[in-house]
Amino acid sequence: MPTLTKLFTMEEASEHNTKDDCWVVIDGKVYDVSSYLDEHPGGDDVLLGVTGQDATDEFEDAGHSKSARELMEKFFIGELDTTSSSIPELEIVKKAGKDIPQKFMEVTKQYWFVPVAAVGISVVVGFLYTRKK
Repeated sequence: MPTLTKLFTMEEASEHNTKDDCWVVIDGKVYDVSSYLDEHPGGDDVLLGVTGQDATDEFEDAGHSKSARELMEKFFIGELDTTSSSIPELEIVKKAGKDIPQKFMEVTKQYWFVPVAAVGISVVVGFLYTRKK
């Protein structure tokens, strides 16, 4: 008989990002590591740096042992709801992305002389080099 686990959205997990209320998502599973912060061998700042977000890559990159993976089960509180498309990080990128073309045009108008100067200097240096021979 399958076990029922509570489902959390990434938005819900991202709300738990303080030292007193610290959730981490690893491989689609949600862990409440608030009580483990002081015991973590890498220090609490390692966990606090990835709270409220998907820390799968960071966890795998650290090369955790089999006993560390077994210890994680103690802090398991549910699974990530993958049917929800509400990921806060993507919303932030979408909002920031609207201004990028406009900012790019402003910068290119402001600094148009840089590539023109580079081409001009190259032409002068090339002319002097060929004239010297």
